Amino acid sequence: MTDNLVVVLAGGLSHERDVSLRSGRRVAAALRDAGCEVLESDVTAGLLGRLTDLGRPVVFPVLHGGAGEDGALRQALELVGVPFVGASAAASRGAFDKAIGTRAAGRAGLRTPQQVALPDDLFRELGAADLVAALGERLGFPMFVKPARSGSALGCTRVDRIEDLPQAMVKAYGYGQSAVVEAFLTGTEVAVAVVDTGDGPRALPAVEIRPDSGVYDYEARYTAGQTRFIAPAEISDEVRDRCAEMAVRAHEVLDLADISRTDMIIGDDGEPVFLEVNVSPGMTETSLLPLAVEAAGLDLGTLLLQLADVARRRGAR
Repeated sequence: MTDNLVVVLAGGLSHERDVSLRSGRRVAAALRDAGCEVLESDVTAGLLGRLTDLGRPVVFPVLHGGAGEDGALRQALELVGVPFVGASAAASRGAFDKAIGTRAAGRAGLRTPQQVALPDDLFRELGAADLVAALGERLGFPMFVKPARSGSALGCTRVDRIEDLPQAMVKAYGYGQSAVVEAFLTGTEVAVAVVDTGDGPRALPAVEIRPDSGVYDYEARYTAGQTRFIAPAEISDEVRDRCAEMAVRAHEVLDLADISRTDMIIGDDGEPVFLEVNVSPGMTETSLLPLAVEAAGLDLGTLLLQLADVARRRGAR
């Protein structure tokens, strides 16, 4: 063991396990290329004891969805005094829940879509028919339904007719106890990563997303060739600056740390609208953050090593 040991955590038991494993392999390889000693690990019963035995190395969580992003695992790492890359447990909880994160962004002055959050038990007890009618009247069509606490577009559906809304709600509830319903926005979809290597958060170049199907769903995200990514995005300098400002502002408002990615839609007026923020961005071959790193002219391994060094200097939370 050396002083620069980084433990890359990937896998877990969420619906996004496979994506997490792919992200973890890429992060581990990039760190090794940068000269770092790396240990790869899944989330197991003996994990915390092993980290303590190793002298509390820096952990790089690359877990998507569930306990990996909702703050639960990070809370455990905080309890045993292990430093880790990324947002604290408390900040992760707020960012992971799309209803909470969107409200916080809106209160801070960021443009957000009109949104309604409904738990599944309320949807059943009050009667789906009445709630479906009310949602249609409030938000209009098309609308977008997604789980409040999930990622990778799992359980997400664009709804064009009121007859299809109940099924979309049931699909979203399959990934969590609460669903978010939003007015569907059209425009240019971009993602802006934010990194902080010790000098304050800065935005990387925006990545434009053009899925062949028109919807950036799970298949479009992780199947090579189904989505065209443009990095940097083909937008004006003025719009680019607005997107960067929104991503950095979201990072700050939600009290995030080290790394995040904000997804947004640029409307016809050139103004970005906040969609959601991710505290553990994907790192796979088709993920957005590595594309942004490349567009910025940076080396992925060097950047990840810098983030690990920031976490090491910060120490246990």
